Amino acid sequence: MAFDDWDDLARRQSQFDIRIMTSKSALKHPSNRQKIAFTLTMFFLACVGWASENVPHRPFAMWADVPPKGQFVFGMVYEESEAYHFWAGHDDHNVRFKSEGESYGIDINQGYFSLQYGLTERWAFDVNIGATTAGWRYFSNGRIESTTGISDSTVGVRYQLFNEDDYCECGWIPTLTFRAGGVLPGTYNQHFAFAPGLRSAAIEPELLARKHLGWPGFGLYGDALYRWNRTTGSDQYITTIGFFQQVMGWELAAGYRHMQTLSGSDIKFTSNDPTSLVYPRDPREINDSIEAGFSYTSSKRHIRWGFHSRTVFDGSNSDRKFWVGGSVDIPFGGKK
Repeated sequence: MAFDDWDDLARRQSQFDIRIMTSKSALKHPSNRQKIAFTLTMFFLACVGWASENVPHRPFAMWADVPPKGQFVFGMVYEESEAYHFWAGHDDHNVRFKSEGESYGIDINQGYFSLQYGLTERWAFDVNIGATTAGWRYFSNGRIESTTGISDSTVGVRYQLFNEDDYCECGWIPTLTFRAGGVLPGTYNQHFAFAPGLRSAAIEPELLARKHLGWPGFGLYGDALYRWNRTTGSDQYITTIGFFQQVMGWELAAGYRHMQTLSGSDIKFTSNDPTSLVYPRDPREINDSIEAGFSYTSSKRHIRWGFHSRTVFDGSNSDRKFWVGGSVDIPFGGKK
């Protein structure tokens, strides 16, 4: 990256302020020594830095279901996360920065639109696009640094192999759907440490399943995908398994999620100074998390309101994020 490009990037980043980080102290100018250390360190990071997995994806194997033929489902999703710890390799580091009684970590805010369309009774199309921003203070001696832009976007075609309602006589058959998806790179700065995504073109085949069993309304769900990251070359797989309970229009769900990058390098520090962070171009990010949430679907218009959360409890070269989010899905068109 040229020095002129870096100066322009630094000016743009300093103008952007994350909502959850605003305070009077953020407007104070750092000392000349801090400026020099920050500039040299962030220039080095800009040359070698990369990011973490953050592709838009609906939780609880929701995509196992397909809309009826001719129906659109328009969705809006908002999510935010915070992390006060991360793993460099397998070593845990605290990145909490305190200022005027407030604590700041690695923060992400994002939202995206989700559109689905029922092509036939078994085929469906989906597209997910939005905007994202990430920021932190710890690695820059308290100065707010951030990146913002269009998030990585996804498109997918789904084919429902089985629908459990069509095989009532075979109690073991689940609703099983195959999704062929693609990821399009966003516009945020991919060289920003802990950027909100890999900014990599990718192809991801995926299998999703949901199955009712046991008492009324209870069931299990599963989701497994493999992601060929064509830009970075560091492939990933994600698996999720969990359960749900439906009561009238309500659904409660919880599950376990594992994400693993199959190759790459470790995050490192060259000294005890936080500004000495070396965030590699190919971090081998691995994490385990618990996801949970609930939703309500209205009986007349079938509008679905949802809340979801996910907390990372173990990992390698990953931050310990706690995600919370909300969504609404509105169907229109199709058969009455």
